[in-house]
Amino acid sequence: MSAKRNMPSEASIILTYRCNCRCYMCNIWQDPTNPQEEITPEDLEKLPDSLSFCNLTGGEPFLRKDIEDIVKVVSKKTKRIVISTNGFFTERIVDLVKKFPSLGIRVSIEGLPAANDELRGIKDGFDHGLRTLLELQHLGCRDIGFGITVSDRNHRDMIELYQLAKGLGFEFATAVIHNSYYFHKQDNQFEKTNEVIASFEELINRLLSTWRIKNWYRAYFNYGLINKIKGNDRLLPCEAGSENFFITPTGDVVPCNGSEVPWVMGNIKTQSWDEIWNSPKANEIREKVRNCKRGCWMIGTAAPVMKKYIAVPTKWVIRNKINNILGKPVCLEC
Repeated sequence: MSAKRNMPSEASIILTYRCNCRCYMCNIWQDPTNPQEEITPEDLEKLPDSLSFCNLTGGEPFLRKDIEDIVKVVSKKTKRIVISTNGFFTERIVDLVKKFPSLGIRVSIEGLPAANDELRGIKDGFDHGLRTLLELQHLGCRDIGFGITVSDRNHRDMIELYQLAKGLGFEFATAVIHNSYYFHKQDNQFEKTNEVIASFEELINRLLSTWRIKNWYRAYFNYGLINKIKGNDRLLPCEAGSENFFITPTGDVVPCNGSEVPWVMGNIKTQSWDEIWNSPKANEIREKVRNCKRGCWMIGTAAPVMKKYIAVPTKWVIRNKINNILGKPVCLEC
């Protein structure tokens, strides 16, 4: 057993690869997990108690019949939980938030109604997602919003969705297409690179033009997405497997969801947390992360290092907020 390491601050738990959507950028639905083999609430009792944030994701998390038991366990381990969902199962989502009012909900929406339903492969998906958010808002739930995965096919809709989210008082999260074991995809790519970057630049300027500090740091995150699209190195070091971790539906503890194959540190079904986190295998995986050249920029691994190295995004924010006030363009080569 290696020397004990500091505990991670953030976690992402992939509850299932089952999904009722058929998304163009993600083939999870083609390889669903067996419900009998998925992690249980009892398995998650082994999580460290020191987490500040946990994302519950899928697949579609609300296909789990025991999601209430899962939230009950995880809420004892972390200060904040956000569930990523396609928002289709409105009644289940609303019922859960009634029991856990502090839950955050992010509904994945890929564009305006026609585009969303085409790209997500589900009829009336936009309607279900928006209805879910509106019902949660009526309940008084504040930590709610849209999430969009941007590609050649929907980059312009990102701007309209941002305006819709802003008008409704919802949060607005972004990602770009990636290839990895998690998405079961290796052929996602950008062809309209300049057009997509222009849309992100417009979003960044709109975020910087607000007087909400959180939006300014979101602008920096979106700057990182532009950097990813260009194929550049990450803006900040990746410390996946140290500052954060992921758990797959079958219990494997991995540093991230961006590698070509899962880099397994251990399994929460068969090992204690200390055995996994402080093992030679975990250190071996951390070395792989340090040498990784994939350049991923996803919120699960970017957010922890943005907080850890806060001076770097802060300098960018100050410079570009001033540029925005003076009517100058955002600096994309900072």
